[in-house]
Amino acid sequence: MTAFKVMNWNVENLFLPDPSKPEAQQQFQDKLTKLAAVIDEEQPDLLALQEIGPNGALAALQQALTHSMPHAAEGVPEAGGEPSRAIRVAILSIRPLSGIRSISPFPDLIRPVQQKDPVFDKPGTVADESLLAAMGRSALEVVVEVDGTEVTVITAHFKSKLISYPRPKGNFSPKDEDERYRYAAYALYRRTGEALTIRDRINAILSSSAGEPDPDDGLGREKAVVFCGDLNDQPDAATTQIIQGPTGSELETAGFLTGDKGDGYRMWNLAPRLNVTPDGEPPAEPPYTRVFKGRGELIDHIFASHRLVNPKNIPDARTVLATNRLPSVNEVPTERKSDPASDHAAVVATFMI
Repeated sequence: MTAFKVMNWNVENLFLPDPSKPEAQQQFQDKLTKLAAVIDEEQPDLLALQEIGPNGALAALQQALTHSMPHAAEGVPEAGGEPSRAIRVAILSIRPLSGIRSISPFPDLIRPVQQKDPVFDKPGTVADESLLAAMGRSALEVVVEVDGTEVTVITAHFKSKLISYPRPKGNFSPKDEDERYRYAAYALYRRTGEALTIRDRINAILSSSAGEPDPDDGLGREKAVVFCGDLNDQPDAATTQIIQGPTGSELETAGFLTGDKGDGYRMWNLAPRLNVTPDGEPPAEPPYTRVFKGRGELIDHIFASHRLVNPKNIPDARTVLATNRLPSVNEVPTERKSDPASDHAAVVATFMI
């Protein structure tokens, strides 16, 4: 069997610095140094990243590593974002990448969701401009070969619960309570549509051979699929559970040990195994990947299919912090603009293939 280590990390706003600002250039180098130190220590086979900026930010991180990861792919930038600030997901790998594709449009049966207040008072503006029929930040899919086995890896960054409001751009305070609840709901609509889009793609992978549907769900048990990313919701959230597929056989439940017909479509969230000791003892504190207003939240996840997660083959999974303790964040992310460390912990899983 061959070990395949996957590392999933939101590196928080990895943007190239303004060349006219020496201070910004030093902050960027400090950030690269901190990120590279963690990645070099872990030495993953594949690194899934979120919040990567344009114009060479990914290449700069690649070059900062001593752990060589020469193969790279980037997702499509955030829809509607400023070209210089449009974040995207990305993947680095020690192995060649194939089957590279972006995942964006909602599935055929899913209607557009509302993402903002409709505007009627501007010439030529229609209500439909408030609707979104695709992921705000495209997901990224790649295939890597591990000891003769093709492993499909998908990474995504779902809509944040940190809400920005329309006046002016970058405003994180609502004008009133009515606007607050509306935009909180719009963010949830988007995360739901994004979860449905990823689950639809996973279904297509697990239920097809050479692109043709197979009525026998046993095929899905043989497909090696990993999905990871910043989902901006915890393990028990409805959006996160959409990714899991059929219920009733989660890790740490009796159903997991017996198996059933749904196993061909399940994606097991490794959250229950995070930081469990080699002796099977639970961690001293619940795992988390971000701290919001002093409270730890587990919003970064790794899921895997039956081929990679089953009673005879349970992966090791850990959270990895770049600092002794994560900083606590609030509703205004720009307050951390100059901080070189990421506000997220990484999640690392080692699969045996």
